[in-house]
Amino acid sequence: MALLSIVLPAYNEEQNISNTARVLSGMLTENQIEYELVFISDGSRDGTFEEIRKEAERDPRIKGAEFSRNFGKEAGIFAGLAMASGDAVIVMDCDLQHPPGAIPEMWKKWKEGAEIVEGIKKSRGKESLGHKLSAGLFYKIMSRLIKMDMNASSDFKLLDRKVVDVLLGLPERNTFFRALTFWSGFRTETVSYEVQERQYGESKWSFFSLMKYAVANATSFSTLPLQLVTVMGMISILFSIILAVQTLVKYLMGTAVEGFTTVILLILIIGGFLMLSLGIIGHYIARIYEEVKGRPKYIISKVTDNVQGSVLGAWKR
Repeated sequence: MALLSIVLPAYNEEQNISNTARVLSGMLTENQIEYELVFISDGSRDGTFEEIRKEAERDPRIKGAEFSRNFGKEAGIFAGLAMASGDAVIVMDCDLQHPPGAIPEMWKKWKEGAEIVEGIKKSRGKESLGHKLSAGLFYKIMSRLIKMDMNASSDFKLLDRKVVDVLLGLPERNTFFRALTFWSGFRTETVSYEVQERQYGESKWSFFSLMKYAVANATSFSTLPLQLVTVMGMISILFSIILAVQTLVKYLMGTAVEGFTTVILLILIIGGFLMLSLGIIGHYIARIYEEVKGRPKYIISKVTDNVQGSVLGAWKR
């Protein structure tokens, strides 16, 4: 019988672990789906991993690991994929904002031949105005940068084992899971869902963390920001040509005056373009620096007792 693995990255989700395990276990058992739940605590500062350990002791189909520090959601997803042993793997949020009710439909589409089943949001659910605006800006930026429609996309998706193996085989350290599944090119189906309200806790994403996440993922997946440097250079040259022609015409007409204001504006415009260009190039150099060092995406400091095989940096207590 086919096995379904569900990967659940968690950061300071102590209150949600038990409820999530109970809801998912009940739903999967009811639908007669053989399963395992893989929780990854991303360097949580609360009792998230202790709750994971308790659930693993209660049910051998639940296992988990904890990072030595906070490595980010991308690292949590890839650690979960590495630990998952299922024929198909679903990645979803630990807070159940990705509805468990959509899983049977995903599973059905996979059994019918789909290699990736993409969860598509019908709406973003109930959010504060600030969070909704920042999330909207984030997805617009990402869609433009990577040339894919990311507005309705999410990390909620099912992957066939062959897709998981392809993603785990990628040598890059800076990954963007959501876009890499598009890039992989496997047969894809979609499932629509409504974003659910959190049972416990609050979202860990702020405006600044979303923007930082957008910049990091854009520079790790797309070269478009580098092309913007060329565009800004062309705009700067165009401004220079127009002002040069204007200055020459005034000189020949004998109406030339000291252009102090023009000089200041030129310095500010060109200086702004230069600093922005250096910043963009700097982000790419940082990505290259991180890739060249070859450090692992994450370090696991603890695993539950039922984790089999070797796990990077893992130890048990």
